[in-house]
Amino acid sequence: MAYTPAEVPHAGSRERRKASAPADLRDVFLCHAWDDRRGPAKELHDLLESLGVSVWFSEKDVVLGSPLLREIDKGLAKSRVGIVLVTPALLRRLQGEGIADKELSALLARDLLVPVVHDTTYEALREVSPLLGSRSGLNTAEDAMADVAGKLAELVAL
Repeated sequence: MAYTPAEVPHAGSRERRKASAPADLRDVFLCHAWDDRRGPAKELHDLLESLGVSVWFSEKDVVLGSPLLREIDKGLAKSRVGIVLVTPALLRRLQGEGIADKELSALLARDLLVPVVHDTTYEALREVSPLLGSRSGLNTAEDAMADVAGKLAELVAL
């Protein structure tokens, strides 16, 4: 992309970072319960994408017939920030030690991991995952999902 001198993005801008980043690198990896894929996870994904945030989201990034765990592993490796959408469904899935539990284990090793609590509480989260519950995050009981997405977009723009 060519810019005139007046249009050159400043050093920390999203445009410059995206222009220099590999095409398959994502701003965020969205961890969610399978049951939420067409509800709150899709809503958060769509809001983030509308704000220019590139999101690894299993519903669009796992090709039919491909090995799910390997695709998730690739997505985790190529995402800068982890977001965990904490819902009652996710809390149930984490207790069952399924795929969401494996994603969470990988994400907890990262510096940048943000829980987004939706239709549940931090207290319920801490009962299932004290480590995730100790991270500062966002709560849709306090901010609308669109506001949560805006705050996440600001975070990844840094």
